Amino acid sequence: MDSSRSVITTVTHSDTINAKFGICGAGPRSTCVVDGDTIWLYGTKIRIADINTPEVSNYDCQNESRLGMEATRKLASLLNEGPFSVETADRDEDKYGRKLRILSRDGKSLGAVLVDEGLAEEWNGERIDWC
Repeated sequence: MDSSRSVITTVTHSDTINAKFGICGAGPRSTCVVDGDTIWLYGTKIRIADINTPEVSNYDCQNESRLGMEATRKLASLLNEGPFSVETADRDEDKYGRKLRILSRDGKSLGAVLVDEGLAEEWNGERIDWC
């Protein structure tokens, strides 16, 4: 296993991840933002465990689509601001095989930033209606 992938499977307690994120497109994915709560980091798909954001592909209304795109762009911007940490959640993977992780910088969850800006909800196991 290369050293960049090992940070995804172990906890980093300091802001040591520093990668350039774009918005994911078609084709192979290595390091990019899928939507407001899902990223690819060094070839591993990660679901941000502490939040839920509006959908960008299977949305229920135009408002959800708009908010989902805003959340996606904001997450990419946050990740590109500088080094961040990747922390394990209450379990390693979700039912889709995505790694469940909490992303933080200076001890603050990046997901919480999205919540504060109205672009995400704290994850409680159920989706809210963004419409």
